[in-house]
Amino acid sequence: MKNMEKMVCLVDGEHYLPVTKSAIEILNNLEHIDVVAMVFIGGTEKLRTDDPESYAKMMGMPVHFGPDENKIPYDLIVEMIREYDADVVMDLSDEPVLDYSKRFKIASRVISEGVTYRGPDFEFEPLTEYDIPKKPSLKILGTGKRIGKTAVSAFASRLIDENGYDPCVVAMGRGGPEEPEIVRGDEMEITPEFLMEQSDKGVHAASDHWEDALMSRILTIGCRRCGGGMSGDVFMTNMKKGAEIANTVESKFIIFEGSGAAIPPIKTDKHITLIGANQPLINITNFFGPFRANLADLVIITMCEEPMSNPAKIKAIEHFISEINPDAKIISTVFRPKPLGDISGKNVLFATTAPDEIKDVLVNHLEKNYCCKVIGTTPHLSNRPLLQKDIEKYIDHVDVMLTELKAAAVDVATKDSLKAGLEVVYCDNIPIPIDNSYPDLDESIIEIVDGAIENFNRNKQ
Repeated sequence: MKNMEKMVCLVDGEHYLPVTKSAIEILNNLEHIDVVAMVFIGGTEKLRTDDPESYAKMMGMPVHFGPDENKIPYDLIVEMIREYDADVVMDLSDEPVLDYSKRFKIASRVISEGVTYRGPDFEFEPLTEYDIPKKPSLKILGTGKRIGKTAVSAFASRLIDENGYDPCVVAMGRGGPEEPEIVRGDEMEITPEFLMEQSDKGVHAASDHWEDALMSRILTIGCRRCGGGMSGDVFMTNMKKGAEIANTVESKFIIFEGSGAAIPPIKTDKHITLIGANQPLINITNFFGPFRANLADLVIITMCEEPMSNPAKIKAIEHFISEINPDAKIISTVFRPKPLGDISGKNVLFATTAPDEIKDVLVNHLEKNYCCKVIGTTPHLSNRPLLQKDIEKYIDHVDVMLTELKAAAVDVATKDSLKAGLEVVYCDNIPIPIDNSYPDLDESIIEIVDGAIENFNRNKQ
């Protein structure tokens, strides 16, 4: 037998009142549903009274009206969820009172309360969050793929480790292992040859946890996931088991890393949200972009430079985030490459996932800061055939393959380069605030860590 669901219904004045009342009665006649209240969200075409008490009397149950009949009472919906301890918000409204954008805004607010948002042909569930960590923790999530999430995770992990917090990373990816895999980045030397051996065994050696281990030199735990829902849930993942393993290792702090727009299904003490300024603005300000932004204690906006974005768009994103999540600190950044080995005085082929339009900026940064000569670049780490063509074009003219540890970095870039007798050097990407007006990135991340520890200790008492 189903548990009784306490339901708040959204109703409008575009429906004839007896029709709405009939729908409420149908719901109440279902033995597992208890309609506890209604929220009037607008529309006056068929509304014969603007008196809340008269409307409620005709409906035979509590009906709550917002302060302005011309505006959707988003805050009131949340208040009624809390007042009635509702399990479900059922939307019985329709166009023109609600359009797609407004419904997604309601959905973001409702599922943030841990409540289901349901309509005639849709249902959005709250995020899955397993309460597993027995140590302080944070999660790093993003609004999409290729916005630098693993680069920021590696940067943050290294920073947290250098400041004495002894972290580990639990990462989930689309190429992760069948069983959670521990990589002792703190103990082993991860060389190109070693990664090739792993690749030859069938391991996806460019998976996020390998990149974290290589870049941060800490213990990482790799997990897999398949599918990604609109609000960030996944169809399948073994991260729950990865979190249980993280409880048993000697690390004292856990970082859970998302995958694409998928969010780690683990309850954590703090959240860092990455937003790509290269994404369409509508994907950030609408749909479930606001939901992800509202989860954040710290927002890091990445890709904040031409041609991926422009100053007006960056300011628009910052303004939007500050309006919906005024408590979150916001830092806009760019990425710059940092070789993990010495490339000074060498001719370099640079393989990256960055768009070709920004290659001159990255090449100038490498040549200026690392005293090398970049003979060629390829932006095709995510496209194996095109990557191989670029390697064939430059391989006889360079000494070093400098590559990010992404996509085909091991099974194509590393493999072909080693076969040709080239040195392979892997490359980190460092987030850098776009100017001095922003808070210090290092200090901001450590503040999140300290806050996570405080929350954990408070909840443990």
